[in-house]
Amino acid sequence: SRWGFFASRVSSLDRRAPVREKMTQYANDVKLFGKWTYDDVEVSDISLTDYIAVKQKSAVFLPHTAGRYQTKRFRKAQCPIVERLVNSLMRHGRNNGKKVKAVRIVKHCFEIIHLLTDRNPVQVLVEAVSNSGPREDSTRIGTAGVVRRQAVDVSPLRRVNMALWLIATGAREAAFRNIKTIAECLADEIVNASKGSSHSYAIKKKDEIERVAKANR
Repeated sequence: SRWGFFASRVSSLDRRAPVREKMTQYANDVKLFGKWTYDDVEVSDISLTDYIAVKQKSAVFLPHTAGRYQTKRFRKAQCPIVERLVNSLMRHGRNNGKKVKAVRIVKHCFEIIHLLTDRNPVQVLVEAVSNSGPREDSTRIGTAGVVRRQAVDVSPLRRVNMALWLIATGAREAAFRNIKTIAECLADEIVNASKGSSHSYAIKKKDEIERVAKANR
């Protein structure tokens, strides 16, 4: 009968209500890979807060936004920091454009970081990037055929760029011709860099760059 049809419709809507409630709750709470929260992530270095993107719009479920960050100067500062790490892994010809592969590596890497440190891997990455960017570098100044090096301060955006490049390069070199996977090497590199340990390739290079710059002041 018609009444039976309406009763069944109402009961099915009642059954769907908690599901809808759960969906809205999930949609509001953005977590990286559905697991790591952005809420408690802090950028301790005040000069890098505008260049390490982890809050508001930059909080994403997956580090694969397909955004055109290269079209305008400084726009890449708004790119989520985890996605910038993913992009810096896609180097050396044979890996160009394999972003899904790079995303998978970072996903596994974050699981390993959580097992090693028992902390939020996004926070560990932010600390590693803050620690790995050189604050002073040397540039070439040429006058009338005489070339010398001059120490200069490094801008915040370049510090972030250099940090990501050094972390990715360190992980790549550690994993090459090694039984350890790239995800394990990347996790070790990020954890060591976040502690400021000299076992990290990025920290070693940063110290070397700053030492050379100090000599050229």
